[in-house]
Amino acid sequence: MAALVGRVYTAFVPPKSVIPPKSGNAIKFGILGAANIAPMALITPAKSHPEVIIQSVAARDRAKAEKFAKANNIPQVHGSYQEMLDDPNIDAIYIALPNSFHFEWTVRSIRAGKHVLLEKPSVSNAIEAEMLFKMPELSAPNAPVLLEAFHTRFFPSWQYFQTLVVPENIEYIKSVSMLPWWGTSKDDIYFNYNLSGGTMMSLGTYNFATIRALFRAEPVECLSCETHQFPEEAHKNIDTDFKAKFRFPNGGIGEASSTLNGPTIWTPSSVAVTNKEVIVPDNSLPPGQEKVLKLEQTIHGVAFGLLWHRIDIKSNYTIRTKTGGKVIKRWSEKKSHKAYTFKEAGGQFAKYPGESYWISYRHQLEQFVNKVKGRETQSWVSGEDSIAQMKMLDMAYEKSGLGIRPTSKFRP
Repeated sequence: MAALVGRVYTAFVPPKSVIPPKSGNAIKFGILGAANIAPMALITPAKSHPEVIIQSVAARDRAKAEKFAKANNIPQVHGSYQEMLDDPNIDAIYIALPNSFHFEWTVRSIRAGKHVLLEKPSVSNAIEAEMLFKMPELSAPNAPVLLEAFHTRFFPSWQYFQTLVVPENIEYIKSVSMLPWWGTSKDDIYFNYNLSGGTMMSLGTYNFATIRALFRAEPVECLSCETHQFPEEAHKNIDTDFKAKFRFPNGGIGEASSTLNGPTIWTPSSVAVTNKEVIVPDNSLPPGQEKVLKLEQTIHGVAFGLLWHRIDIKSNYTIRTKTGGKVIKRWSEKKSHKAYTFKEAGGQFAKYPGESYWISYRHQLEQFVNKVKGRETQSWVSGEDSIAQMKMLDMAYEKSGLGIRPTSKFRP
């Protein structure tokens, strides 16, 4: 418990001992949108990074931006989004606007020569993703850096878990997440179709991303997608929850489910992998018998591994006859692992930096800065990956009958 309290306190209220002086060539960030996610996703993680300064914020309402700046010790407020992009003192933009504005303001930021850390989902649909991530400016020499902020993919426990899963052996993946009903409101942007809302566009993006990452492939088809909606006309075509199944090239099935209107008690997100049976060589067995392993691999606490997570590996063994498959013996062996740091993950990860109080957003920021500075990155979310992610979301929305989220009228 003491370790948990220490990690969480240091992550969210960094003491002076973990706040280094800023370097002379630190990246100066401007924040588009005075969003509630910004302190956790960027402002607080930036305190412990010597090469990041949160310089400015801009919002549609200047008064709101000024209040946000004061609350978060941000020295500058820009009068408009464009004014921020025109400021040569700003190096990078963090876009935390509603989903429907991601496409336009990312394009404008890239064309202004700014690096962009873009909240997920990157855009509203695959149409926008194709246009955005294939912009000529992104393949030019000294191109700006663009990263879709899938922070969970940078955390040590998730990266370690991925190495345990063999894609061709996967039979079934079940990825689950939720927010209790009291964590959202009908008036939230999550439930606004014109702002490209919906549960799949919110928590569902994490579910889909974990499945794609473990299969290391894209789904062949969406087999089913069941949803529920609020009855009001104002929330038409908005999924409050969903359950979707996909078929992958190896024949495996990926199931994703989530809700933004869940039970009162919150439960951590999880990803459970069931593997195909494999024959385990065992020379101690009689000639007519064989040993079979069916592996179950589960990671609990995917979204916020800093708070708590656990990786469970359950090995289900069976000894049976080769002819007829008569079961001689069955037993299971279970092991659990945790990796709050890359050092704890060990092996190939041990050399990577990170402290036990680094939240997934801090690990993500580390890699973003490395990319901007031209240094090696240990993990990344490519433009091709982001396009494929939106294609999977579109597949599910089309299968559900709700339709893909609306495409922006803005054109580069």
